[in-house]
Amino acid sequence: MRKVDVLEFVSLDGVIQAPGGPGEDTSGGFAYGGWISPYSDALSATAVKKQMNLPFDLLLGRRTFDIWAQFWPQHSDMWPAVNTATKYVASNTMTSHAWQPSVFLNPGFLNEDIAEKITKIKQQEGPDLQVYGSANLVQTLLKHDLVDAFWLKIFPVTLGGGKRLFADGTIPAAFKVTESTVTSKGVIIVNYERAGVPTGSL
Repeated sequence: MRKVDVLEFVSLDGVIQAPGGPGEDTSGGFAYGGWISPYSDALSATAVKKQMNLPFDLLLGRRTFDIWAQFWPQHSDMWPAVNTATKYVASNTMTSHAWQPSVFLNPGFLNEDIAEKITKIKQQEGPDLQVYGSANLVQTLLKHDLVDAFWLKIFPVTLGGGKRLFADGTIPAAFKVTESTVTSKGVIIVNYERAGVPTGSL
């Protein structure tokens, strides 16, 4: 069974919107695009490269797919695998695109919703599914308990507003740390795997 791994750059107050650049995603009036740039160092670059070199397919929301489709086909030397990976795209409207291979998860004649389609993809043979950005899609994945792991890079900055990692889709769930380190710039790189449900007592 394929796993769904959610990879995010996240601020201390949980924001994942537009980490890469000023024009990446200004929806909602977000004005802090590119907020991860002051925190780069060799350790964070090594961690990112390690994740990029794993076998994977992509599971993306339409907005993130749009952003990536404008960039990665022209920068294949930086990450060749992103162009050859199958890109599963959650969209109510988009049905095709020049950036291939891509599969669009629209409501079909069977009236399956996105969660049902992703559940079936997880049951297929193939590499694990990596999710980047895609804030709205992540809420759907959380709501339907489809996330197997979070691979997070937590930055020492608060942004006050923007799309958040844990929002309307969050359910009670327990996770265990499988890998962690702290960079010279104070970024916490940590991987969490699903580990049942929360337990406790008074």
